[in-house]
Amino acid sequence: MSNRYIIIMAGGRGERFWPKSRLARPKHLQAIVGDTTMLAQTVDRVSSVVPQENLIIITNAEQRDIILEDLPQLDPGQVVGEPIGRDTAAAVGLATVLVQAKDPDASFAVLPADHVIHDVESYQKVLNRAFSAAEETNSLVTIGIKPTEPATGYGYIQVGEVRTESDGEPVYKVQRFVEKPCLDTARSYLESREYFWNAGMFIWKASAIDAALKLHTPILYEGLQQIGEGLTEGKSVDSLMQNLYPTLQKISVDFAIMEKAQDVSMVESAFDWDDVGAWPAIARHYPKDDAGNVVKGSTIFEQSSNNIVVSEGGHLTAVIGADDLIIVHTKDATLVCHKDRAQDIRTIVKQLGDDDQFKHLI
Repeated sequence: MSNRYIIIMAGGRGERFWPKSRLARPKHLQAIVGDTTMLAQTVDRVSSVVPQENLIIITNAEQRDIILEDLPQLDPGQVVGEPIGRDTAAAVGLATVLVQAKDPDASFAVLPADHVIHDVESYQKVLNRAFSAAEETNSLVTIGIKPTEPATGYGYIQVGEVRTESDGEPVYKVQRFVEKPCLDTARSYLESREYFWNAGMFIWKASAIDAALKLHTPILYEGLQQIGEGLTEGKSVDSLMQNLYPTLQKISVDFAIMEKAQDVSMVESAFDWDDVGAWPAIARHYPKDDAGNVVKGSTIFEQSSNNIVVSEGGHLTAVIGADDLIIVHTKDATLVCHKDRAQDIRTIVKQLGDDDQFKHLI
């Protein structure tokens, strides 16, 4: 539909995927899973949901040119670069201003750039269902992922009664959003069947999120209004962003809006989903050999099992007598890490940033 828009948030650093993910070309601009970048896959998934011209990507200024190279089908005006990161509430507010400047009656979805979803047809159906729910109920809508394990790395959504139906499927009233739980709490969430993973996918009418921003974040809203007024006066997005965006309040949309809003709905996913948060996650998306090794690139093994090896540029990686490792070889850096220490890759990135000799590798 022409009055529906999709905003893709593409500003992350992807530090846990070093050395492949770098500041200049982070996770969403890498082919972590598949043969094209995660951002290109995200754009492709929504290609039949909204017209191409109704797609906007919000990134940081340093990545804007690379994104336009990765997605040459987009008009340069569809990729907006933040001069400085102000967290997700500011990005959502910016998206609201941009969409309202095009069509005050529009609705739009806010989607992450770096998730893996294979069942594209089901994903598109759920996304269209969420749009319909947002337009019919005038509520803030999110897509909840049915949990398959007591995960402690995700936020959760607790749902209550069914408030209506969209395309024959229930639309739930959201009771509350909760932060990442401890293991025992996550187990209780899983057993209750009232909780869903929060995947950070939001859909709403522009007028509904505008009202929520005005109510819950008046300081941020005032700054956003200045950007909106500038657009009305014919000023360029780039000049407005440079002058006004750094002054905006820095706060997440979950904390600023979703945890406080009273009228929030949830549509349940019917598709596979993975946020591939660290290197061990890619093992879920590639075949394993008889010893449990997962390989992307040229690799040979001798008496080694349950390893993940990513080897670029035709470089052969040989692994002998080693188990449960992550080995990633790029043209200028090699990572060797035990799977259990994958979250600690961030500490290496921090060390690189503090060392003038290796700072160029982050």
